[in-house]
Amino acid sequence: MDLTLAWAAIIALGLFLYVVLDGFDLGIGILFPFFPDARERDTMMNSVAPVWDGNETWLVLGGAGLLAAFPMVYSVLLSALYLPLVLMLVCLIFRGVAFEIRGKSRRTRQWWDLAFIGGSAGATFFQGVALGAYLSGISVENGQFAGDAFAWVTAFNLFTGLGLLVTYALLGACWLIGKTEGDLQRRVRVVAWPLTLALVATMAVVSLWTPLRVPLVAERWFDGEWFWRCLPVPFVVAGATFAMRRVLQRAHDATPFWLAIGLVFLGYSGLLVSAYPYAILPGITLWDAAAPDSSLSFTLWGAAFIIPVILAYTMLAYWVFRGKVAHDAHYH
Repeated sequence: MDLTLAWAAIIALGLFLYVVLDGFDLGIGILFPFFPDARERDTMMNSVAPVWDGNETWLVLGGAGLLAAFPMVYSVLLSALYLPLVLMLVCLIFRGVAFEIRGKSRRTRQWWDLAFIGGSAGATFFQGVALGAYLSGISVENGQFAGDAFAWVTAFNLFTGLGLLVTYALLGACWLIGKTEGDLQRRVRVVAWPLTLALVATMAVVSLWTPLRVPLVAERWFDGEWFWRCLPVPFVVAGATFAMRRVLQRAHDATPFWLAIGLVFLGYSGLLVSAYPYAILPGITLWDAAAPDSSLSFTLWGAAFIIPVILAYTMLAYWVFRGKVAHDAHYH
């Protein structure tokens, strides 16, 4: 068994679960400005109040796994992306405080709404910027970051930040379709279709822009073997987009959310194909950056215990709080 690949798969799975689970509750904060009614905002927050903090566990797992299995990647990424990652954490803190205080406040509620909106949008944007910077490649010499501290400020990285805002907003809208009813559900359903088109457009732009910007990715995509393997993907994306249109017109409750997850999975798979087998583009492979086998083996036992526990309580939380929500429900 290749321990390096096993750990890479665990981290990739943890990050995907984080993107999907925390993505939709961050998306609700991004959608907040379009739903100014206080009762509707209460309903939107109540739809994620019991699970939002558990969703962030997957981000912690991804970071801890990276430190344990690929310490070189952890130190290089922190050094290269120090400012956007710190700003992301500050935004997450503002958002978490807004979750706790908004429901109990009266005179200052509008300020906590702003904290929720700004925290959600800011955390999402800086996550997208970090993703763009990772795809663009990071300068490494002797196992350490050797680039400029502001190298992440590029048009491509800022665009991926905006692209992630669209992605999370669509996940949030589709989650709300399944959790709400009445006029709020109808208006969220109207918002979901243009967000779907925006997400597909964003995926197309990133798919074209990344090979132009990163020659290594261009070699991967246009290599004969991978080209033919990935050729069906655009047709699958088109099929999922058509299906989304149909289920939104037919007023399905849960199906739009699963289709949105499918679109995110297709985009995420493209990123993994672009990066593999590199831990840091353009030249550090997973095996170059991995910890010794003894460390990988020891920490894998811990992961084998903790991941089922996280999965179990996550599934239990979603099962207990399944169904529609109301504006006057209180989970705190």
